[in-house]
Amino acid sequence: MSQQSIIGRITQLARANINALLDQAEDPQKMLDQMVRDYTSAISDAEGAVAQTIGNLRMMEDDAREAQSASAQWGAKAQAASKKADEMRAASNTTEADKFDNLARVALRKQIDGETDARTLATTIADQSDIVEKLKTGLQDMRVKLDELRRKRDELVGRAKNAAAQTKVRDAVKNLDILDPTSEVSRFEEKIRREEARIRGHEELAASSLDAQFESLDKEAGDADVEARLSQLKTGRAADI
Repeated sequence: MSQQSIIGRITQLARANINALLDQAEDPQKMLDQMVRDYTSAISDAEGAVAQTIGNLRMMEDDAREAQSASAQWGAKAQAASKKADEMRAASNTTEADKFDNLARVALRKQIDGETDARTLATTIADQSDIVEKLKTGLQDMRVKLDELRRKRDELVGRAKNAAAQTKVRDAVKNLDILDPTSEVSRFEEKIRREEARIRGHEELAASSLDAQFESLDKEAGDADVEARLSQLKTGRAADI
């Protein structure tokens, strides 16, 4: 994966509008679970790519330091060769003087090449450092977004569980309304009342029958009194005669 594609992928994921995506989702919880997996996988890939980019940057920095060090060493060698050439020329040893001047020239070319390499690497290092910082920032944004996704998912799962619990309670209440135990108690109570009423009816009926019997006895007693008095009347008249 190239650096630009890494940056593009990180930027795309970091800028994702979670709420807008959830509004379009048929099953937000499943979508969030999938997004968490995708983000986790993308972050893992990005971390590997960013680590490699940082590693490459550190290698270039090492190369730049080596180029600078080599350039400095060649500069020192050029200076030493030039000094030796001057000494040889002062001693009228032109051949040796030219030899050391040639060595100085070779060293100077190496020094210049080292400086050129160091400048080129410095430009590349600056560009790579900027890219690395962007990658680090994007990666951090992705981690923040992943935390947000997980919170959203956990919140949604919690709300779903609460909704399910409320549905169970509501269904239980409906079942209680349909099979209201108080209505069963009321029916049972009504049955007992009817039985009690029936018993009272029998008792009243039995009492009515008993009262009739006593009324009959009272009537018979009254009739006996009448007959006794009638007998007395008859007996009295017979005595008078």
